[in-house]
Amino acid sequence: MESRRTRLKKDKFNSESILQGLTTAVVVLDLEFNIVQLNTAAENLLGISQRQAYGAPVSASFTPPDEFLALCQRVIETGLTCGAREIATRVGDRETLLDCRAVPLDGLKGYLILELFDTERDRQIRREAELVAQRRVSRRIIKQLAHEVKNPLGGLRGAAQLLARQLPTVELKAYTKVIIEEADRLAALVDSILDAGRESKEETLNLHEVTEHVAKLIDAEKPEGVDLIRDYDPSLPLARADRSQLIQAFLNLGKNGLQAVGSKGNLIFRTRALSNYTLGGERHRLVLCAEVEDTGPGIPDELLETIFYPLVTGRPTGTGLGLTIAQDLISRNGGLIEFRSEPGSTAFQMYLPAITNTSKVN
Repeated sequence: MESRRTRLKKDKFNSESILQGLTTAVVVLDLEFNIVQLNTAAENLLGISQRQAYGAPVSASFTPPDEFLALCQRVIETGLTCGAREIATRVGDRETLLDCRAVPLDGLKGYLILELFDTERDRQIRREAELVAQRRVSRRIIKQLAHEVKNPLGGLRGAAQLLARQLPTVELKAYTKVIIEEADRLAALVDSILDAGRESKEETLNLHEVTEHVAKLIDAEKPEGVDLIRDYDPSLPLARADRSQLIQAFLNLGKNGLQAVGSKGNLIFRTRALSNYTLGGERHRLVLCAEVEDTGPGIPDELLETIFYPLVTGRPTGTGLGLTIAQDLISRNGGLIEFRSEPGSTAFQMYLPAITNTSKVN
């Protein structure tokens, strides 16, 4: 029987296969800090291929590049491994935080290695996991609440019908008609909440079909002092999702923004395509983002961690269900809703996977 040692000798292990198999982003540089080689993880992180990167200055991959260049220079001067944590930088079209370690390449003078760790991605994955957990809890609460509301509505409507038969005049029956109509309206609202959990009917669509449909609805009800601004990326690829669910979710975001602005301000509909983005713990080569930004006062600090839970609202007349339902609808289409908020600028981002030949990155 062939020994394990013999089998290992026959296997074609080499530095290239090991380098490409690493999940850590590794970039090999010469002494002028030009890229000599990078592995697959680095290609995904930097959004550049080995062929495109070869010979290019590493400074072109980061904005600003100063901290990375200073780190490499220290390695050249000292011959020691040097590192830095949470360097804020722009890589391609996204802001991120990177841990970086620069290492002299033993046995091959004239080269050094940059190891890059995307800490922002780790934070994003943890944040997504929290949002998914919130959605599951929220969905259970909504279902229970909907059933609790719907049960007495039937009795209320029936009692109003019986009362209407006993009333002598049309004027008095008008009041019971209002009760019956409002009971029917609430029952329809409950049904729509429960229907939010139905299976998605996917179709291929352009995200701008959704944003423009909602824009027309918002235009019809916004005050004169509110400006609706469109900031679209015309080159967006297509998505595959349930059109009606996307419209409902984006409409909820748009109405929330409109209410936050009040009688005067700006409401911005923005679309972008993001490369190498993580959704649901999976890295996608391309993700679509439809954003609603308002110039309102911002979300109160005490609501920031619970904003997607049901019945959580900063408005006296709000139901606290709009964001919960929107998050549930988008999650059923493989996406996620996130947000950022400060006084004068609150933005909710609706992320969806784009259709590509290879939409997921290992």
